[in-house]
Amino acid sequence: MNRIEAEFSNLVKAYRKRHMGKGPERVTTTFSRHWAICEMEGNLSPVEKFIAKTDDGRNMLRTARTEMVKEIYRDHPPVEMEELLGAKFVRLFVDIDIQKDVGMSVFVFDQDLEKKFSK
Repeated sequence: MNRIEAEFSNLVKAYRKRHMGKGPERVTTTFSRHWAICEMEGNLSPVEKFIAKTDDGRNMLRTARTEMVKEIYRDHPPVEMEELLGAKFVRLFVDIDIQKDVGMSVFVFDQDLEKKFSK
């Protein structure tokens, strides 16, 4: 991870904590073309881990952790991320494996981040 990818990871953690009450414990970001791909570990709170003990609980959490996250980014555009990258946020793709507590977010921007920040 280069310096800008590391800073982006920290912004993702802070954004999630501010808007969801808990951010991931670890975030690794990779820029690929117009994408900032974030791998996230340690996303679930203790209460969510308890809820995840049942199939219904896992399904409910997966829906909340994917659809709710996308809605939060729509309602609260990630201005700090745009400022860091000098690029406009376009959309977000999200998925999470509740049992492994590992998530992926793919942030799409209006510029080629890989070219802009290559080492």
